Amino acid sequence: MKNHLVNVIVVIGAGSIGQAIVRRIGAGKHILLADLRQENCDVAVKTLSEAGFDVSTAIVDVSSRASVHSLIKTALAIGPITGLIHAAGVSPSQASPETILKVDLYGTAVILEEFGNIIEHGGAGVVIASQSGHRLPALTQEQNNALATTPTEELLSLSMLQSDQVKGPLHAYQLSKRGNSLRVMAEAIRWGKRGARINTISPGIIMTPLAKDELSGPRGESYRKMIEGGAVGRAGTPDEVANVGALLMGQDGAFITGSDILMDGGVTAAYWFGGLEQPSN
Repeated sequence: MKNHLVNVIVVIGAGSIGQAIVRRIGAGKHILLADLRQENCDVAVKTLSEAGFDVSTAIVDVSSRASVHSLIKTALAIGPITGLIHAAGVSPSQASPETILKVDLYGTAVILEEFGNIIEHGGAGVVIASQSGHRLPALTQEQNNALATTPTEELLSLSMLQSDQVKGPLHAYQLSKRGNSLRVMAEAIRWGKRGARINTISPGIIMTPLAKDELSGPRGESYRKMIEGGAVGRAGTPDEVANVGALLMGQDGAFITGSDILMDGGVTAAYWFGGLEQPSN
């Protein structure tokens, strides 16, 4: 029987980045790992439990509000939710524009809304966005407001997100990730009323199994150009993202909320000011 007073950190997306962050902040808490695929959870649970963490798993489809409700119910049966790490999503190489918008944009909006309803006072969350959101040209203030504040169930009906406006999977991904950071900025107001904080991290190319797949896939050449053309000249590691995640979720980051931290080794800087070309759809 679980101790119902134990604080719970929910990690959505059982990959390398979510694991790395929760290793920094999960000691003494219960970690609920949620993923669309049980096999991903099983691998992560083995690693974390062998390292001494208290872990359980759940299946979640972030694009389904009912599924997110079920996840929250499972977490609250263990204890109060004091942390959220949302690291699930699909990349431009993995899905159609429609699926990317449904999972990465709508799904994140659902997560922010539902967890914002129950997050404990003093709690904190982090959403993993992407450098891609920073390479989308400036939107109008009306478009920014729409992505940030449109009621979640109306979000995918926005005219700017229709098939005649979205130019392909990469454009859908950029819009989704820009939308994530805007949505977090708006949600930070609501989370703040509960005494909680929420931020985004926008990583560049981080060496995970997914990134290795991309490097060996059809986008591999553009990925290598990004790595070589960035100011730092290398890819990042999950542990480097975790350093920022731990800051944002811990007491040292208590004055940071509604913010987006771009950490991409200077790739975006090179794109805007150093002649680096944008990857194509």
